Amino acid sequence: MALVPAAGMGVRLGESLPKAFVPVGGSPMLRLAVDGLIASAVVDHVVVMVPAELVDDARRLLPASGAVAVSVVVGGAERTDSVRAGLAAAPDATHVLVHDAARALTPPSLIARVVAELRAGRRAVVPAVPVSDTIKSVDAAGEVTGTPNRSALRAIQTPQGFDAALLRDAYTGDTQATDDAGLVELLGATVHTVPGDPLAFKITTPLDLTLADTLAARQRATRQDGLGHRSPLDISASPLDVARGAPDTPGDRPESSSATVPR
Repeated sequence: MALVPAAGMGVRLGESLPKAFVPVGGSPMLRLAVDGLIASAVVDHVVVMVPAELVDDARRLLPASGAVAVSVVVGGAERTDSVRAGLAAAPDATHVLVHDAARALTPPSLIARVVAELRAGRRAVVPAVPVSDTIKSVDAAGEVTGTPNRSALRAIQTPQGFDAALLRDAYTGDTQATDDAGLVELLGATVHTVPGDPLAFKITTPLDLTLADTLAARQRATRQDGLGHRSPLDISASPLDVARGAPDTPGDRPESSSATVPR
């Protein structure tokens, strides 16, 4: 089962719409994120958490039928509140993915990698990419206090996958964290990493949105070039595979009968 928090306003994006409803390549981020989860063929239920006033809008833009059930529930004021609402809507789930709607171009193959580790017995799994910039720690006055070795640093993406009981335990308190794995770490649980993907970047700023739109436009052109390539805006294709010119064929993805996240 996958949770998609989509109740944030996305002030830094500079748009008048809630971030998840801002279009990328003509489709709302929320739709693209859900389509990617469905295309991964490893998710059997998607629960989307949105502001109360946008529940009907979300239901209209999301798939109404198909092999994967898609539910829409009211989210909360904070991301943690939304995740709690999503967990409450799926009490029978045994494994849970939490995926940011703002990572709209996440390749389905990345989602499948996270699920494969859960099925192998990991209780907490996150995608990670190496940090390319030099990172500095600074104090309140803006003075540099240290330079950590970036070889040991990773930028963490979504979807993040968890044993459902572990994630529910992590959400029993009121502690805040910047991601779900951070809450699980506070319980002393081990969080395993898998290789992330550059296309799973979070669309947070206007520059991010411009990049995402550019990628989507290029992928549309690829779809229309008459060469038979598929676009990530077609839910059966991975944006990374299209960008690399190597379409993701159904045979390359796990069969849903053997790789679906148990509910």
